[in-house]
Amino acid sequence: IKMWSDIHPRLANSTRTVVTPSNMHEIKQLTECMRTYSRDTLEGNGQMEGHMFECVNQAAVHEELEDETRRLCDVRPFCPMLKLVTRNCGRAERLLDSKIGVLIGKGLHELDALQDQEVKDFRSKMFRISEEKMQRVQLMTWSEWLQACFSPQLEPGGGATPVTDGVNDKQAEASLKVTMHFDQSQVTTVSVHTVIFTILYTLSCHQAGVTSIILYTLSCHQAVVTSTILYTLSCHQAVVTSTILYTLSCHQVSTPFKIVLIKGSKVNAEETAKVQVRAGLFHGTELLCKPAVSSESSGRSEHVWNLTLEFDITVSDLPRMARLCFAIYAVMDKVKKQKSTKNHYPVAWVNTMVFDYKGQLKTGDIILHSWSSFPDELEEMLNPIGTIQTNPYTENCTALHIHLPDYNPHPILFPPFDKLCKLLPFSQPCALLKLKEIMERDPLSQLCENEKDLIWTLRYDCMENFPQSLPKLLLSVKWSKHEDMAQLQALLQIWPKLSPRDALELLDFNYPDQYVREYAVGCLRDMSDEELSQYLLQLVQVLRYEPYYDCALTRFLLNRAQCNRNIGHFLFWHLRSEMHMPAVSVQFSLILEAYCRGSIPHIEVLKKQVEALSKLKSVNELIKLGTIKNARSKTKEAMLTKEAMMTCLRQSGYTETLSDLHSPLNPSVLLSGINVERCRYMDSKMKPLWIVYNNKLLGGDTLGIIFKNGDDLRQDMLTLQILRLMDLLWKEANLDLRIVPYGCLATGDRSGLIEVVSSADTIANIQLTSSNVAAAAAFNKDALLNWLKEKNSGDALEKAIEEFTLSCAGYCVATYVLGIGDRHSDNIMVRSTGQLFHIDFGHILGNFKSKFGIKRERVPFILTHDFIHVIQQGKTGNTEKFGSFRNYCEQAYLILRRNGNLFITLFALMLTAGLPELTSVKDIQYLKDSLALGKTDDEALKQFRQKFDEALRESWTTKVNWMAHNVVKDNRS
Repeated sequence: IKMWSDIHPRLANSTRTVVTPSNMHEIKQLTECMRTYSRDTLEGNGQMEGHMFECVNQAAVHEELEDETRRLCDVRPFCPMLKLVTRNCGRAERLLDSKIGVLIGKGLHELDALQDQEVKDFRSKMFRISEEKMQRVQLMTWSEWLQACFSPQLEPGGGATPVTDGVNDKQAEASLKVTMHFDQSQVTTVSVHTVIFTILYTLSCHQAGVTSIILYTLSCHQAVVTSTILYTLSCHQAVVTSTILYTLSCHQVSTPFKIVLIKGSKVNAEETAKVQVRAGLFHGTELLCKPAVSSESSGRSEHVWNLTLEFDITVSDLPRMARLCFAIYAVMDKVKKQKSTKNHYPVAWVNTMVFDYKGQLKTGDIILHSWSSFPDELEEMLNPIGTIQTNPYTENCTALHIHLPDYNPHPILFPPFDKLCKLLPFSQPCALLKLKEIMERDPLSQLCENEKDLIWTLRYDCMENFPQSLPKLLLSVKWSKHEDMAQLQALLQIWPKLSPRDALELLDFNYPDQYVREYAVGCLRDMSDEELSQYLLQLVQVLRYEPYYDCALTRFLLNRAQCNRNIGHFLFWHLRSEMHMPAVSVQFSLILEAYCRGSIPHIEVLKKQVEALSKLKSVNELIKLGTIKNARSKTKEAMLTKEAMMTCLRQSGYTETLSDLHSPLNPSVLLSGINVERCRYMDSKMKPLWIVYNNKLLGGDTLGIIFKNGDDLRQDMLTLQILRLMDLLWKEANLDLRIVPYGCLATGDRSGLIEVVSSADTIANIQLTSSNVAAAAAFNKDALLNWLKEKNSGDALEKAIEEFTLSCAGYCVATYVLGIGDRHSDNIMVRSTGQLFHIDFGHILGNFKSKFGIKRERVPFILTHDFIHVIQQGKTGNTEKFGSFRNYCEQAYLILRRNGNLFITLFALMLTAGLPELTSVKDIQYLKDSLALGKTDDEALKQFRQKFDEALRESWTTKVNWMAHNVVKDNRS
């Protein structure tokens, strides 16, 4: 390690060798040059604390190594050089910033460098909230702190009062305290309905300041006038500053909305092509008016228009959450043989909000750096569901230059909600039957214009008789009319509270209105911590739909996470695992920073997990490198690579990092020490690591985790979450089908962890061990039953068969409803206790594998004769046991049908996650068909019975597939 210093020239270019496991503090203490020149440069060892090391990290960024407990092997400087620099003041704060930056995977200096006022305001607010939170924590007793961070899991209806942190919903009689913070860089406008006089007195020994703020708020159709008068007095001078800011309500501006399209630069289109731009105004997925289209432009990479695009909607009718969506596309002449003479090729897309985060209409010149990846089947190439963040990789992306004109000399604001808007109920009883039929449809059903008009006309009947139908009412609102918007917002104030499960749908992209989303979050506050954990995956994904950083959902998640360590743990990992995605990198890093500042004791726990995963990734990359080098000799490869893995894991740096950490899969499990001898890597393309831990808390038992690097685990994580929910719904209906929803967690870009289920083996292994010929193993119907007999005897065998029967029923129904494919014999496992379970969910929603155009899976779900043989206890005529199994399947199916809307909602909320087999609403249509939504229970049960008989009748095709799989596996081994 070469060390150089800017403290004293005599220290420059000093070279010393240090051991890579050494931490920064040890390096500083052991460096001979530091001791040699300590007297004349640092004035004694006492001044050593005033300095720190700096390096260039792997991201080619200067990193200040404030945290001196970090080891050199963890820092991994890009060049083997450390620079000694003087430490600035505020070491504790800088140390915390450094820890948070390393933990979340994005240095806070990157956020500091962003010239974005919204980012600054959000961080400032969160810093204050977190500071207040930590101050409250410091005043807590040990028992209060334990209860707040590790609140006990309470059984429903147990009579215990759950611990809450925050403001109680029922505060009608409580006093309201308003705290106002002012920053010199901006004027803050507060919306209220009465005149507020606030006087702040600031006294110090040098200066006295008096600030008087007077706010006048008129009706939503009048101008909002904010007058701020600031007086500053000091002992030397008196300065009087008067600032008057006039703002205008957008509802007063009846001018059509328009933009000026200036030019597009770095347009990636062929030189012979002509380029056009299409612009559309959207509220959610609803197009507010006809899109505007530019003229065609010729050129190379730069195309100039200087063209005004006018929309058929006035500024007064723009909804608060309106977004402006652009599509840049090339127009090319087609071959004469084809019917159409023109063809359009998408080049790029980009979106931006019409109003900023303060509710002010955007004006001035804007450069929009666009995205080049287009989702399938975009209507008119516009992508309203896409992010409103511009592409951070500005060097090579297409840039669209636009100008948003001023409609008035004064700023134009979207007016605050007018609570005094009075509405008269209107009802047509003769139409209630039609209304009931509409409201009972599933969320994917489309509404025609006549039905929307009927719903809007009978909105008060909807509220009284079908409150859960709020989503359909919202889809019936004409968002291009501000009068309808005002009426809806007034109606929301008196709408009954929905159950949290029903309220989840309101967080979908189709419902972008701020008041609707605040109402939905208000309903979610009734969720228990356990229920919130169940839906946390979706709640993190819908943060993508939030156009502004500071929103009700973000605050809700932060508050609940900081009040419960378990929720905080999974919120951290769901956000951290997607930090590599440019569209959400800033938003998620802001939330992670806010969480860490409000949960400082949790930082060290999470830091240990991040470091452990980094070590596992290094081991995995070492194995991949070894297997490539030794690809010719597979036996030699296995021996050398396994030995290299063991040697690596035995190193002190790895042993210390991988020991005594809380499992990312389950924070209540302590992974005490790694059992190196039992660790291995698996024989698949990405060489997953099979890591075995000793666990003191489990009486000497071992725990297994699989680390994957190179595979996207998010689809598995979603499928297992849905299986966990199905298990919960069945248990609520007193049906326990012994599901095994093992742990699975994505922790980064195509990396993550999977829980190893103990005492289990695959169907393939069970079959192969019972037969000398691989091809015949799949047709041995006794193999599975004999294996269970080996593991269990007497009453234990009968219990194991019952476990098998129940779990087989559960997975038959679950795999059919979710359309889970690729069900070969290595993807189905059985525990020694009899529980059957499925693994590896790479194909869902009916996306079945095919070869040479022929689908491999030709059955609705896997139900082979060897499964039936176990269920019937080896007796061919045991119809009673088989009848019970079939009854379990039918009960389970009907229970899921009753919750069909919930499943559709959960999948719909994941549409923007980027999962390969969940990209559009058409993918979710599979759920609607498999659950037979829209049919009666009798019709649905008839359909399921047909599928059941088909699975049994065609089970021979499954056996043929399994035979082929066993032969390939046997040859490979």
